[in-house]
Amino acid sequence: MLVATIWGVNFVAIDLGLGDTPPLVLVALRFLLVAVPLVFFVPKPDAPWSLIVGIGLFMSAGQFGLLFTAMHLGLPAGLAAVVLQCQMIFTLIIGALALRERPTRMQLLGAVVGVIGLGVVALGRLAAAPGLAAVVPMLVCVAAGLSWAVGNVISRRASGASGFGIVVWSALVVPLPVLALSLVLDGPAVVGDAFATIGWQTIVSVAYTAVLASLVGYTIWNMLLGRYPAALVAPFALLAPPVGLAAAALALGEVPNALELAGSVLLVGGVAVGQLRRRSHLRPTGTARSESAPVLRG
Repeated sequence: MLVATIWGVNFVAIDLGLGDTPPLVLVALRFLLVAVPLVFFVPKPDAPWSLIVGIGLFMSAGQFGLLFTAMHLGLPAGLAAVVLQCQMIFTLIIGALALRERPTRMQLLGAVVGVIGLGVVALGRLAAAPGLAAVVPMLVCVAAGLSWAVGNVISRRASGASGFGIVVWSALVVPLPVLALSLVLDGPAVVGDAFATIGWQTIVSVAYTAVLASLVGYTIWNMLLGRYPAALVAPFALLAPPVGLAAAALALGEVPNALELAGSVLLVGGVAVGQLRRRSHLRPTGTARSESAPVLRG
């Protein structure tokens, strides 16, 4: 529950940093702090460089570059926490195509419910602010979920490697490409000004997202997955989106309308339904994380 709370509040911390710094610069700073100085002390995980780079590009750079951009374009922090869970749908599809993993009936049902939830959230966004300004940020966040899903499938091939080591070493891949993209999209003047005028908001945001959400959150999460069956641990991550919605409402005054809230319940409910299949496979003692255990981000 502590990890789910850290990951839910993470979206408020992101929103705080975006008020002071361009989204891609904020991503670069976050993962620079994740990688340095720990990369000098944490051994390289037992995985080929191709997997480490793939995880870094898709699960970190792609997911968070798109997520931060979606929030920068106007997607509320609470809804971002919910919409990002569409990764479950994409993970099922990509896993079936790339890894020949046949989804269960409950997973398929959960995916259908999740898609319906996404549609209802989209209708709610249109009701709140008609036009592309309402839909485009949500679509960018859906693309973030797709990038996360690709990273999930790549990470399956790194089964057995140190989860903490992968978090640290894959973070090395992020800062330079993301910063280069920011130079192209935002311009050198904007990027230079962002570094020259870093305020307390950016410092707090980067510290929270890098230290608490990435390092502390994943250390606890991987420890739990090492001690208990994945089926007992994974569902707790479903608390992160409701925490994100509540935190955004309390801290930022972002209250979703009825359609957005209904769609959020459907989407998170769909992800929960997809987890139900694991209950029949519980084992009485803890084991190492299995290949089928979901990789969850905050």
